[in-house]
Amino acid sequence: MGEMAMDGGGGYAGPVPPLLESGGLVVGPGGKKEGGRAAIALPKLSTSESLAIQRAKKYAMEQSIKIVLMKQTLAHQQAQAKSLQRQQAIVLMCRIYVGSINFEVREDTLKTTFGPFGPIKSISMSWDPLTQKHKGFAFIDYETPEAAQLALEQMNGTFISGRNIKVGRPSNMPQAQTIIEEIQRDALNYNRVYVGGIHKDLSTDDIKSVFEAFGQIKTCELSPTLVEGRHKGYGFIEYENLQSCQDAISSMNQFDLGGQYLRVGRSITPPDIKNTGGQSLTNSTIPTASAVAAAAVTAKIQALDAVATNLGLDSQDIKMEQEKEDNIAKEKKTKEQEEKKEKREKERERERDERSNERSNERSNERSNERSREISQTHSHHSRSRDPSPRREERLEPAPPPPPASPPPSDRISPPPPGPSVPGDKVVATQVAMEQAQQLELQKKLMSGSESTTLSQQENMQIKGQSARHLVMQKLMGARGGLRESKVLCLKNMVGSEEVDEQLQEEIEEECSKYGDVENVIIYQERQSEEEDAEILVKIFVEFGHPSHAKKGRDSLNGRFFGGRTVVATVYDQVLYEEQDFSH
Repeated sequence: MGEMAMDGGGGYAGPVPPLLESGGLVVGPGGKKEGGRAAIALPKLSTSESLAIQRAKKYAMEQSIKIVLMKQTLAHQQAQAKSLQRQQAIVLMCRIYVGSINFEVREDTLKTTFGPFGPIKSISMSWDPLTQKHKGFAFIDYETPEAAQLALEQMNGTFISGRNIKVGRPSNMPQAQTIIEEIQRDALNYNRVYVGGIHKDLSTDDIKSVFEAFGQIKTCELSPTLVEGRHKGYGFIEYENLQSCQDAISSMNQFDLGGQYLRVGRSITPPDIKNTGGQSLTNSTIPTASAVAAAAVTAKIQALDAVATNLGLDSQDIKMEQEKEDNIAKEKKTKEQEEKKEKREKERERERDERSNERSNERSNERSNERSREISQTHSHHSRSRDPSPRREERLEPAPPPPPASPPPSDRISPPPPGPSVPGDKVVATQVAMEQAQQLELQKKLMSGSESTTLSQQENMQIKGQSARHLVMQKLMGARGGLRESKVLCLKNMVGSEEVDEQLQEEIEEECSKYGDVENVIIYQERQSEEEDAEILVKIFVEFGHPSHAKKGRDSLNGRFFGGRTVVATVYDQVLYEEQDFSH
């Protein structure tokens, strides 16, 4: 840079020469991004700074919620006050004053005279306690302001019982005149006609057919009663244009329809205003929880709008970014939970495998030890029997002959085939004979259940085929106190394997429910051999709530012709069913 002249006050006397820019231009925090230049990343906050920011955000949100809650409360109170004023005005619009009444006139006379304009809610007459007569005036309250307005227009000056009555508005009417005029202005936006004095037997379609000659009708509604299909004798008709409304009023007012004169006039209230008779005049408050939640949502939206305005973005974009971040956080959390779950499952599976291996090893050790002991006992017995000492022979007593036992069935024990007697195989033959004797003894113990057997003895016992199943089942039945009366029905030859589907179980349950309460239905398919094209028999087991139900089902279904098949129904053994043995 060149030299710059200084003035007397220490400032620069001349213009500042242009400065040279070196390096890339970056935008700092708070600046706008221009020309695709990347902004400088904000420095990482410390823990205390992060906590301070979180507290500041929380405080700002609480203040925003308080402000919004105050505004909402104020707006709700104003709306309630306005609604209260409008309801009070409607009540006044439904009331008329009737004066100059003959002293002989009673309430029923007034009700008969003023009833054709619309339903009357109440008639109030002031009575003089001295003369026991009314004071010559009364107040009549209608259900709708339109009925009161028509009575006021058409009954003022009418001659009743020798006197001309006076009909007007109550004296407190001017207090609500402003609100009444506002309601009437709102009613001018609708081309609605009030129709009173409708015969009780006329329907909505009848009234619509009469009044649609004046123009197209948008809506036609008769005020319903609590009894379905009945109406209160008045209704409202809304036309598409004002001219149709005016023509209907001028032509149909005091028209004789069904023996009653119709009272037709312009509606002076909008459709959304009803006379509740003071039922909703009490202020209704919003629940605290609902108000706070609404205020919180409003404050959040306002905060998003403020941030979007400062950054020059759309609040919807910011919301979408926040939703993306929330979704990413949720996915991450879900993934972590799934990983933890998988890890726990693997640990449990490994523990189960370890316990299973330990039990297998223990059983193997017990089995090997038991066999070693038996072999050692056999060898010692054989060595003692071959001892040539005469003293030993004198001590041995002749063994008593074994008790006669019935030969076991061929399917229970498979005896070894007889072989030639070889002197070198005496030890082996003796050991085989002892093992057979032990097997017979164990079978007898299992059958009788009188003596307990060790785990190793039960494991070493060899029983094969159908005899094993019968033996175990008889042992179970003996432990459970003998045979029990079965409540299981077995159905065979009812359907083929190709007819088994999802609806079959429901059909069987529905059919068998005729005979009693069905608790369970099992469809069992039994392959007859190991070949691929082997026949498959379908057995259907139906468990009833009581044995008598199973017998009833057997008596009814056995031999029945079903789908080209003859059903075979039998009562199945309860113990076999509970042990899930469906092979019998």
